[in-house]
Formats: sequence, structure tokens, C-alpha cells
Amino acid sequence: MSVRHIGRDNMRKRLSPLEGAEGRTTYADGEMRIDASEPLVVRPTFGLAHTGEYETVHVEPLLAELARDHLVGAFLVRLGGYATGVYEGERLVASKVGTRFVKNRHKKGGSSSNRFRRRRDEQAKALVEEAADVAVAVLEPWRDRIEYVALGGDRTAVDAALATRPDLAWLRERALARFFTVADPRQRTLEALPYDLYAAEVREV
Repeated sequence: MSVRHIGRDNMRKRLSPLEGAEGRTTYADGEMRIDASEPLVVRPTFGLAHTGEYETVHVEPLLAELARDHLVGAFLVRLGGYATGVYEGERLVASKVGTRFVKNRHKKGGSSSNRFRRRRDEQAKALVEEAADVAVAVLEPWRDRIEYVALGGDRTAVDAALATRPDLAWLRERALARFFTVADPRQRTLEALPYDLYAAEVREV
């Protein structure tokens, strides 16, 4: 079974021509399954409330869900940088990014290695604290309206940043199931993220 994430526009182009074709369609547990010549399962990022079974290929409920816009917050952190943003649909309406030097890991042993490790830990701590402070500044004004939160970057760095500020606990409560792994959290990363936010998980059975 192969798993891919496909943008919502591409999903519409792929599935719209199949409406009414021979096959069977099942909506359940937040996903749509088509049993036809090329069986596949589609799970939208933001869920799929529709349920039902059809004796033909019926993709309209899925496409309606994929077309729906949401207000989404994003918090991306890696050692070296962070990016925080707010999206109305695919439009980035608030953002702030930053970088802070963190030394690479030191492979040698001895006292110099210990000093190096302490310095690196200090740099990493400063970065995650700064990232958390920025997240509060950018996301808090939108807190009552944000429906979902996209967490990404490096899991360990994100966990460390969230742990520094109890007032960020709501980010994890609204976090999407998918973790958005990005190599370099920058402004261009935020600008490109909507494609992945609205991409559906497609499993070809």
C-alpha cells in the first residue's frame, strides 16, 4: 500500500471525472474509500464528518470538505530557526520567523567536549525559549478563532518549546495529527505550507 499527500486542487482534478462511475464508495471514520478498478482511500487533513455507503463512485462530499477553508496556526521549530504563522484559508495573514545559531554536535570526548555540550545546550535552550515567546506574540491574538494548529520542524525542538510556556498548551490541544517535517523554518516555508495543509492523505490499496 502506497501513501501520498496530494493537494486539494489536484485531488479535485483527479476525482471529479469519477463521479457516478461504477464502483462502491464508503464514508466512515473520517475517510472515503472507493472500491473500483483502482481502489483508494482518501483522508482529508481537517477531517470528514460525512458518513454513508453508495453503490457508485460518489466523491462530492469529499470534494466539498477539501474545498472548505479553515483558520490555522502554524508553529515550526528546529535547532537553528523557527517560524510561526496564521492562515485564513491558504492566505498567510500573520507571521514571524527567526534564526539563532546552535552548534552542531561534538563527537570528541574529554573536558572540551563537556564545555561544548553545555554551550550547545545553552544555545538550544535560548532558541526554543525565543521561539515560544514569538509563538505567544503571533498566535495569542488569534486564539479564539484558530481551529487547528500545524506543528512541524523537529519534534524534539517543538516539544521543548511548548514545554517552556504553559500558555501554549492549547497549540497541542488543537494540533493536527500530521506532523509537518520541514528542514528549514523560514518565511518561504510558511508561504509554501498551505499546499501541505490542505493536501489529503491518499492510500492506494
